[in-house]
Amino acid sequence: MSEQIINSLLETDLYKFSMGQAIYHQFPSYITTWTFKCRNEDVHFTAEMVEEIRRQIELYCHLTFTEEELEYLSGITWLRGSYVDYLRLWHPRFEDFRIGTDAPCGLTIEADGTWLNTSMYEIPTLAIVNGVYFRMQYDYDKLLESFKERLSDKIRKLTDGTYRIGAFSEFGIRRRLSAEAQELAVRELAEAKLDGSVFVGTSNVYLAKKFGLKPVGTMAHEWIMCVGQGNHKHNPAYSNWYALDAWVKEYGVLNGTALTDAITTDCFLKDFQLTYATLFSGVRQDSGDPIEWGEKMIRHYESLGIDAREKTLLFSDSLDFERAHRIHAHFAGRAKVAFGIGTYVANDTDVPALNIVMKTTACNGQDVAKISDSEGKGMCKNPAYVDYLERCIRWRMEHDV
Repeated sequence: MSEQIINSLLETDLYKFSMGQAIYHQFPSYITTWTFKCRNEDVHFTAEMVEEIRRQIELYCHLTFTEEELEYLSGITWLRGSYVDYLRLWHPRFEDFRIGTDAPCGLTIEADGTWLNTSMYEIPTLAIVNGVYFRMQYDYDKLLESFKERLSDKIRKLTDGTYRIGAFSEFGIRRRLSAEAQELAVRELAEAKLDGSVFVGTSNVYLAKKFGLKPVGTMAHEWIMCVGQGNHKHNPAYSNWYALDAWVKEYGVLNGTALTDAITTDCFLKDFQLTYATLFSGVRQDSGDPIEWGEKMIRHYESLGIDAREKTLLFSDSLDFERAHRIHAHFAGRAKVAFGIGTYVANDTDVPALNIVMKTTACNGQDVAKISDSEGKGMCKNPAYVDYLERCIRWRMEHDV
């Protein structure tokens, strides 16, 4: 293939800019390592695919922000001029990447460097891997046709009221079939006359700009992991407190959806007490049982004397419209409910989607890890560190501190 996959530095999730500004102002010296992993056991990347992935990443690294793109970012309420000026000078560094074949799936990617740089690489890299794989492994035109057929059926069920899911956004850039497919999905959802559902926007900043939609996204697991575990003096069981505190310093009451499951939701709730629960407009679920999680969050808000109906429960874990419909119906009238839906919108075809991730595995020379509410969603190179983190969390939960 010869077509460039990433053509704009806005082709990433909005939360990369949310976190990027806070990193720029508060943690500019932090150094991180990011590691790629393919969770599909039956997927293999050929040598030709790996070479094309390497070429596409190098092309991405030649991009810079245009003045028009910077002007658009300046229009986002909570982005400051100091950070936008930094982005005017910023571009990806190909020298930060190490790309090889020594893995069961045939592809290894690691990125080392400042957190300011390496955080920005995750989403474009995953989009590149997907784009290369599906064009070189399959008949892409047939895949796109199956994608269009399924998309039409989905939108029909949203327009005729089969599925009523309230507010939802498209979160699919990292696992999309292609830029073409994601753009088609976003455009058709934006133009559709939905019944009982509202398409709010997309996490893809480029597409939000192109179609005049709302760009959506606040924080990812990397924020809690690096802020909470990157400082070696911190007890990692308090990662959420450090991360929430730094976020409020940066944004106050703006841009406030807290991610709950970086080191388990139960541990998160230890720190999500009255001040933070009041300041943050809502919380995001990304692992575990969504109904149990939502009930737990409503009980927590109520225990603090906060009306949960004024708060948003944002669900973003492996959703389709049927699951979102059930969740929305369950919590109707009890809280504001919203959904971030990714692969189901951006890569639903006749073949299975890739289950690929690129995660922070080290910060400032120390291992970092995520202990989510679901088995298998964590990723760490050092089992001893995972054991240490789990023991810290367990001690805190057992001693109620």
